[in-house]
Amino acid sequence: MTTSSNAEIIEQFGLVSVSKTPPLREYLKDTWQRIDFIKELANARSTQQYSDSLLGRLWQLVTPLLNAGIYFLIFGVLLGTRKGIENYPAFLVAGVFAFNFMQTTITASASCIPKNDKLVKAIHFPKLVLPLATALNAVQQYVISLAVLMVIALATGEPLTLMWLALPAALLLQAVFIAGVCLVVARWGARSKDITQLLPFFLRTWRYVSGVFFSITVFTSKFSHWIGVALKYNPGAVYIDLIRDCVMNTVTVSYYVWIAGVFWAVLLLSFGLVYFYRGERTYV
Repeated sequence: MTTSSNAEIIEQFGLVSVSKTPPLREYLKDTWQRIDFIKELANARSTQQYSDSLLGRLWQLVTPLLNAGIYFLIFGVLLGTRKGIENYPAFLVAGVFAFNFMQTTITASASCIPKNDKLVKAIHFPKLVLPLATALNAVQQYVISLAVLMVIALATGEPLTLMWLALPAALLLQAVFIAGVCLVVARWGARSKDITQLLPFFLRTWRYVSGVFFSITVFTSKFSHWIGVALKYNPGAVYIDLIRDCVMNTVTVSYYVWIAGVFWAVLLLSFGLVYFYRGERTYV
């Protein structure tokens, strides 16, 4: 078949190369038009993830609760990191749930393109759909965890205050931030599978410096002021503190932490969108 014949067939049937990348504005519009597809992918991933287990979706709650129990024993009882924290059970569960959401989302996003390799090569669609579906799936599970957190907070003596109304805002900021991180990691994962081997080390380190198990203010009181600032305003600690600020009357953060939450969310999503878009051609 000649080149001219190929061109005629392409024009006649409106065929589009799977590697074709439209302008960014059109690219984002095309992605938005596939919002239903994103939702279905997220739901399908959730169903597939728990379809072979006896407890099914209950593992969404059981796993982080078991982790919280183990961390309470190790850090709260054995290592004594509960010092200076009035309601350590709620403090710890909030930290574990919030960080677990970030960790699982980032880990899953690293392989979201390679795992859908056949779909990527067969159909023309914005590949942005894949990491967004991964993030949406994680948010759906996270909402359930936050509902459990609210029950635990009330059961451990936290009062119901107006700050609870700010919880959706904190969730939105954290979700936007993580979506941006997912886009960056998804591009890395599409280039090399080595990223999946490196991520656990990075995430483990990030967990230990984000105040999941301890109060950063208390822990860094004997260190340089700038060490405390660096730990307090790293995005992991910021979003954990925002969640705690909403559901715990015994934890209050300054408005600077909320400003930092907005800053990190806008920065990472903006950078992530542009960075992922520029690699669109390499995903096929």
